[in-house]
Amino acid sequence: MRKADPPGRRVLRLAVREQRRDVAVGAVLGMGHQTGEALVPVLIGLAVDEGVVDGDVPGLLLWLVILAAVYVGLSFSFRGSARAGERASLTTAHRLRAELVARVLAPEGGAEEGRLPGELATVATEDAKRVGAVMMALIVAIASATGLVVGAVVLLGVSLPLGLLVLTGAPLLLWLAHLLSRPLERRSETEREQAARSSGVAADLVAGLRILKGIGAEHTAVSRYRRTSQESLTATLRAARAEAWQNAVVTALTGVFLALVALVGGQLAARGDIGVGELVSSVALALFLIGPLSEFSWVYAELAQGRASARRIADVLDARRAVSPAPASGRTPVPREGGGPGLPLRLRGLVHGPLRDLHLDVAAGETVGVVSTDPADAAALLRCLGRRCDPEAGSVELDGTDLTAMDLTQLRAALLVAEHDADLFEGTLLENVTAAAPPDAPVAAVLTASAADDIVRTLPDGSATPVTARGRSLSGGQRQRVALARALAADAPVLVLHEPTTAVDAVTEVRIAAGIREIRAGRTTVLVTNSAALLAVTDRVVLLDGGRLTASGGHEQLARACAPYRTAVLS
Repeated sequence: MRKADPPGRRVLRLAVREQRRDVAVGAVLGMGHQTGEALVPVLIGLAVDEGVVDGDVPGLLLWLVILAAVYVGLSFSFRGSARAGERASLTTAHRLRAELVARVLAPEGGAEEGRLPGELATVATEDAKRVGAVMMALIVAIASATGLVVGAVVLLGVSLPLGLLVLTGAPLLLWLAHLLSRPLERRSETEREQAARSSGVAADLVAGLRILKGIGAEHTAVSRYRRTSQESLTATLRAARAEAWQNAVVTALTGVFLALVALVGGQLAARGDIGVGELVSSVALALFLIGPLSEFSWVYAELAQGRASARRIADVLDARRAVSPAPASGRTPVPREGGGPGLPLRLRGLVHGPLRDLHLDVAAGETVGVVSTDPADAAALLRCLGRRCDPEAGSVELDGTDLTAMDLTQLRAALLVAEHDADLFEGTLLENVTAAAPPDAPVAAVLTASAADDIVRTLPDGSATPVTARGRSLSGGQRQRVALARALAADAPVLVLHEPTTAVDAVTEVRIAAGIREIRAGRTTVLVTNSAALLAVTDRVVLLDGGRLTASGGHEQLARACAPYRTAVLS
């Protein structure tokens, strides 16, 4: 049975397969360049023998013309090889970035679990770039190996001892360089992990900068980042020391090897076994060999770092998915998608986290409020409704179809869960509101229903006013209203809103409650909230207490007759 490739190696293998054309072109041109470089000392030796030793001036001129033509070919082959290598490197990095973004944004989720946003950004940028650099390293490795082989063959023609010395010594030197790259690979992986962690902590702190300043926690935040940054610096220095040690040892070994080649060549010339031109060629070839051997030191460093980055990329791409997509053969399309009338929603014996044997029927077009005495109960319910996880037992059905049998993209177009802490994006206010809206969405009505029209009137360019990342240019209440407007503009058949008015005043909250009721007429709406103003406009309310539904009725009825409900909503 064939052993499966390690994840990192699989990423590298696929990357090379995707770019095999550019890698092949770059390698062929690089081989031609190295062959020409190895032949230059031979041509110089021939020119010396004919022009200097034999005094043949026409012969000397001929070899000089040939030498000039070889240099022209060297120029074009080098540029072509470098261009193909850069194209392969950049294309690989771009493709990996696209795959990583697609995996992070996949409806099944899971890739972001346990990773800070900044860490994922580092994987998608620096690690993808390092894997891309492996394409260039492969081209350089093939070209350098060609240079070594051609140089050894030429030396065999000049002298059998010199050729055998190179043919036996070069592989041994390359093997030693490979062994020296192992510590660098391990330390490089640690360095990338620490760097990604440091970037993630920095992004996390910047995102919460306003909150940190508000609670006076700047010193704690700075200390946390300083500690993480110091760990990253330590890992980087250790990787740099490993790379420097590898380069130094390989350079020293290369120097010893070339000195040995020069010594043997000199002794052969002193005994008269090789001529003056051959001695010149041998010494020049020995100097030429410094290039390919030094290139291998760089190649091993790039491969070591590329393998470490490939493993980190594979960890994200292979991350366990939070939910399983429906089998392609059994996928059930969501009935009456987008913009149509409301769809019935049903929970049957739902068990997840704190939720226990939850039964709930929401009729098509009904507005139902869900009050929870424990925020953990509401959070678990939202995760199941949005299918960010699958329940441990029981089911959630939309229009009679289990959510697990539906395509996730279609499902989330029909059943939209708008979280309490939804972020805004960089762009204009209008672009944020219409991000998921159909072309004919009633934007003005949506802005009015969410009380976001007041925001539009106060901004210098109205709805065309730019909004910074995460909506930091707006106040908390403004961000919440724009996020609500975005959810309403999507016009989903089933909309679940989680505490959409916690950052607005009481008057605005009453206005928003009426606006939601009006604009969602005919659509199914679930309000997971403890707001009395919102619950007052629902058709009925259910109480979630201790993970179970313990009461159901109108808002006023429950406020009078149910003490736990009264405590949760009115206290």
